Amino acid sequence: MAFFRTCDGVGRRDFLKAGAVGGTGLTLASYAQLAAASNLDAAARGKSAIFVNLNGGPSHMDTFDPKPDAPSEYRGEFKTIQTCLPGVVISEHLPKIATCMDKFALLRGVSHSVAAHELGTKYVNTGNRPLPSLEFPGYGAVLTKERPSIPELPPFVAIPNSAQRPGYLGVRYAPMNTTASPQIGQPFRVRGISMSGGLTVEDVERRRNLLTQLDRTFSDVEQDSQLLEGMDEFGRQAHTVITSAKARDAFDIGKESPDFTKQFGSSSLGASCLLALRLVESGVRFVTLSNGGWDTHRDNWNVLKTKQLPALDEALFGLFTGLAARGLLDSTVVYVTGEFGRTPKINTERIGRDHYPRNMFMLLGGGGIKGGQVLGESDATASLPKGAGFSPDDVAASFYHALGIDHTHEYHTPTGRPVMIVRDGHVIPELFS
Repeated sequence: MAFFRTCDGVGRRDFLKAGAVGGTGLTLASYAQLAAASNLDAAARGKSAIFVNLNGGPSHMDTFDPKPDAPSEYRGEFKTIQTCLPGVVISEHLPKIATCMDKFALLRGVSHSVAAHELGTKYVNTGNRPLPSLEFPGYGAVLTKERPSIPELPPFVAIPNSAQRPGYLGVRYAPMNTTASPQIGQPFRVRGISMSGGLTVEDVERRRNLLTQLDRTFSDVEQDSQLLEGMDEFGRQAHTVITSAKARDAFDIGKESPDFTKQFGSSSLGASCLLALRLVESGVRFVTLSNGGWDTHRDNWNVLKTKQLPALDEALFGLFTGLAARGLLDSTVVYVTGEFGRTPKINTERIGRDHYPRNMFMLLGGGGIKGGQVLGESDATASLPKGAGFSPDDVAASFYHALGIDHTHEYHTPTGRPVMIVRDGHVIPELFS
């Protein structure tokens, strides 16, 4: 079991309690209980989305914003390589990504001021600076609300779990967690979809009939209970997913050919990207991937070189080129980010870099976003953006724009408070020109 704990004590497990959904403790049967749609730009090319969350905060200087001419106390140990974009260089340990940068836009000089893991993660997963008085919905919850999906598939899947919460929209928009990460070459089972242990569709049907009888008994006692009505709806939707061959097929990465699979590498991140591709191809609207291990206060270059960057290089290469090969990149928006960057100046005592939200990178591609460009720039030591830079709010507004969702649209909290989807931030026009 992969387990990552960031320095502020926030644990990130690849396995949560089996069958849990979102942060609510709901099982798939409970999860299916709740989903509905509206405010879309029909002309938008983005129909689905994949969000890759690099938990811990990857070093921008050692990945996508290197400064080979900076003083030694900033520069770091890695060399740079030329990408397929003239004059654009990135870390030497991302050679495959260097060949496919025409398929996404690299944003440099993204900046904010939230340096704690949990709050920074909330910020980049919602596009709203966190408030103690209000929990904002994550991107997946908003897309689930705005774009209905086919009944046989969950609209919002998290591999293995997600920092995104439904917030004030309510539990019906929570993700379905797989609770485990897939592995290349191994069967992948999602509890409640993969019927293991000899369980058959007929067994499910028998149990459903028993539940129906119990529901009738309870409804005789409490005919006006909205909770029971919700559970009835939940049960119907869960039954549809559990008994759906389409759902089981979507989660089965073993059906991919070895030639297609090998481009994703052998890591769990690569397998998760492969699964995400299959899910959006099948009709899932939103998939989040969580990949930990980026909190490199200590031994930064060794950890990046031997573990983090090789897996990221193959996984993102496989994701972008695989989506393009399947004709899915034009309709699938991909967003890759950590919660912040890392200090440009090296922590020599620990041979690492510390939290640094003042400058970071983000990647956006697909869904009408113009690939093959670098937007924004940082200064000579990658300490600050040159000029105004971009905020996570700007990137969120642009992400929603690619999906045809007006980020200024207002929802209402349960108490009737009007709240814009993204309160601050503006669409970055160069992403779409």
